[in-house]
Amino acid sequence: MIPFDAVLSDFDGVLRQFDHAAQADIEARYGLPLMKTAFDPELIMPPTLGLVTEEQWAESITAALGGDERARAAVDEFLRVRFWVDEEVRALLAKAQQHVPVIIVTNAMDTLERHMDELGLTYFADDVVSSARVGVAKPDRRIYEIAAERAGVAAERCLFIDDRLPNVEAARALGMTGLHFRTFGDLAAVLG
Repeated sequence: MIPFDAVLSDFDGVLRQFDHAAQADIEARYGLPLMKTAFDPELIMPPTLGLVTEEQWAESITAALGGDERARAAVDEFLRVRFWVDEEVRALLAKAQQHVPVIIVTNAMDTLERHMDELGLTYFADDVVSSARVGVAKPDRRIYEIAAERAGVAAERCLFIDDRLPNVEAARALGMTGLHFRTFGDLAAVLG
């Protein structure tokens, strides 16, 4: 039996994986700092909070990289990098879902629902708390509170899973059990 009343899981880096080798290859071929630029807090936070679209974010990356055709081509290719579902993680979360609600808690953009649909995950979780929809992002305590409320569970009874340690530490500060996800074994040790 699962010792929690709800499982709150990050999406990217836990359930959804990206081809990081392809991202590095694109950076190398174009000789542009795509990752550093794309995830600069000044550029990434507006779409993460739902203030601009993913398309507008792409334009801001292109502009920051010089705004020329080379930068545009690099950004277009970068944003089309393949992603997939970690099927082992999916199966373990689905197993947990037979006993408790599973809520996705993610710093995402306006394209999250489309991406979840492409991955066959539209109806997977009991609820999805997307930063772009609620206007607050991890590690802000409010996003965790929203997730626990949607699960109908006290924060202290939630397991929170994320691949970023600051997000896990923020959940722990609210009394949640936090799991820093690095490998499937980390998750299996808690939910297996």
